Amino acid sequence: MTFAAVNGAIERIVPPLAAELSPVRVNAVAPGAIDTPWWSFLPDDAKETQFAAAAEGLPAKRIGRPDDVADAIRYFIGSA
Repeated sequence: MTFAAVNGAIERIVPPLAAELSPVRVNAVAPGAIDTPWWSFLPDDAKETQFAAAAEGLPAKRIGRPDDVADAIRYFIGSA
């Protein structure tokens, strides 16, 4: 999936940026599948089937929500 490649690139750039910009803190949020309107290209039953299969391999056993991502970003902003 495209977002897997993008997230991989984000994760790889954080350590060198942190070293380069020290003492400035560098964080990244690289979410996986998030239940947003982006998935509207799939029929509802196909989307639910894909989400259920993906959720099985996740620790939380569910697909993320936009609020999950926003909470992670709020956490990083608050801990700066």
